[in-house]
Amino acid sequence: MFSSTFTARSVTVDPHEKKRPSRKRRDSFGMLDGLDEDRSSCSTESSAGSGTNGQVYTYPDGKAGMATCEMCGMVGVRDAFYSKTKRFCSVSCSRSYSSNSKKASILARLQGKPPTKKAKVLQKQPLMTKLAAYAQHQASQQAGVKKNVSVEVFDWGRYLGGGDVMGAPVSCFKHVPMGKSWGDIGEGVRVEVPNTDSGLPMKVYWIAGIIKLAGFKALLRYEGFDSDSTRDFWLNLCVPDIHPVGWCAAGGKPLVPPQTILHRFTNWKTFLIKRLTGSKTLPPDFSSKVQESMQFPFKKQMRVEVVDKTHLCRTRVALVEQVIGGRLRLVYEECDDGTDDFWCHMYSPLIHSIGWSRSIGHRFKRSDVSKKLGGQMDAPGQLFAKVKEVDQSGSWFEDGMKLEAIDPLNLSAICVATVRKVLADGYLMIGIDGSEAADGSDWFCYHSTSPSIFPAGFCEINNIELTPPRGYTNLPFRWFEYLKETKSVAAPVNLFNKNVPNHGFRPGMKLEAVDLMEPRLVCVATVTRIVHRLLRIHFDGWEDEYDQWVDCESPDLYPVGWCQVTGYQLQPPAVSFRARKKSQQYKGQKKSRSFQDFFTKDKVQLSQCW
Repeated sequence: MFSSTFTARSVTVDPHEKKRPSRKRRDSFGMLDGLDEDRSSCSTESSAGSGTNGQVYTYPDGKAGMATCEMCGMVGVRDAFYSKTKRFCSVSCSRSYSSNSKKASILARLQGKPPTKKAKVLQKQPLMTKLAAYAQHQASQQAGVKKNVSVEVFDWGRYLGGGDVMGAPVSCFKHVPMGKSWGDIGEGVRVEVPNTDSGLPMKVYWIAGIIKLAGFKALLRYEGFDSDSTRDFWLNLCVPDIHPVGWCAAGGKPLVPPQTILHRFTNWKTFLIKRLTGSKTLPPDFSSKVQESMQFPFKKQMRVEVVDKTHLCRTRVALVEQVIGGRLRLVYEECDDGTDDFWCHMYSPLIHSIGWSRSIGHRFKRSDVSKKLGGQMDAPGQLFAKVKEVDQSGSWFEDGMKLEAIDPLNLSAICVATVRKVLADGYLMIGIDGSEAADGSDWFCYHSTSPSIFPAGFCEINNIELTPPRGYTNLPFRWFEYLKETKSVAAPVNLFNKNVPNHGFRPGMKLEAVDLMEPRLVCVATVTRIVHRLLRIHFDGWEDEYDQWVDCESPDLYPVGWCQVTGYQLQPPAVSFRARKKSQQYKGQKKSRSFQDFFTKDKVQLSQCW
């Protein structure tokens, strides 16, 4: 059992406890003795900023939810800053801090003197904003568009409201931090969190219980409010300021009841002992487990093989340029300026170890780069997602067999498709009927166990609209007639993956999902339909034509709060553009047969970030 059980023994006041040298003594709860005297003698104006969702922080500049880099003076969102202490905006600033040449400027800033000219410039945007603006600038340059970029931080707490909206549980996402060790953290678990209703000029804490969970986010209620929900607030359980019960006592932190309910009880220690005995809290090592789960094996300058976004039928060598939360920004090896990139998760089926293409007979674009540069290395094979071994010796897929497949260039559609080439190790080259290039440059590779291919008749059985071949006039489409007309056969049903895990998703659940047509973007999304292991993902604020069919175990789906935990930019719902409709088009038609051309579609042009 992951959560720790809280007993009366852990809160019993020790009669032999030594007095602290400070003016006020704290008991084994961490509660302040003489609290009323402190309230009367202290100003009610707190120097601690009130962060989002009721969280309290104290920062050098006194702004809520913000931090100031102790090296360059940049002001930004605290969660985007570097290191556990959040003292610096980047690795370079952290390293430069110890430099003797900077001591004078650091001392001047700490003494309240104006920052340097450089610091004033950097003060305009936080680190993640600069990264987002830089990426958007690259995309705009390629599209010939120059525009200002404004980044807004999306507030999941306000969006989820009082808990009526469901969020997919963390246990649904095995590939995310804490995904395999979330345990039985759920409603009723108690934690120690900052008290935003203390009326004291210092940062204090109080105990709160989880009312509802939505991914990493928890709807919390301070102990003592009972059924009163007026002060409920959302917090991410994986941020640094969430602690197990007992943390305040162990660390000498003040545990103070909210001022609003102070009058309800005269003996708060007795109240807490009675309320917390037998309840659950976070394990003592919860924070360290979160940090451990944030370590990823892929490193910068590792070489991989990845799908060529301009020709899906082949792969190219790319270098890992950036790793955020397990997501990789890959730059194709022949690109000198770093603009020709591709985003995917480290467990994506689109990336492979060097030599994979040759081993299975897949097309591969050779690089003009003759040898690896200093610092580059081939990513070890054990880092990549493994596929199930299959036996191709007996009845197997053959060239020309018909099936149904999710179109990787129009993920809202399941189309009539054909096996164009059988590769080794169970891999298949698939083409979409009616829209294939003559040279096969738009064929794409799926493994035979892929949840993105289906036997003929799958859509009809499950009441899903099947996209017929482009130009096919014998409608409504019927497989029997089509196979007869094309003199072809359907791939045997027993060759397809029929495994359906108990994934835990339900229609209406909120999550964060990659827009696979623009894989840099992670968006606010909703599960609108479930067919076995297949999920229909709707991007909030956008028309249904942007929906995507995604497998329940896709590494491109994340729980609510994942972006906050990892520091990735979350795209908010496109509420202001909801009324905008696109003209009706044939659903099987493709504007282009490459990922690259989809990067300029309206959804990207209207995006506020990246």
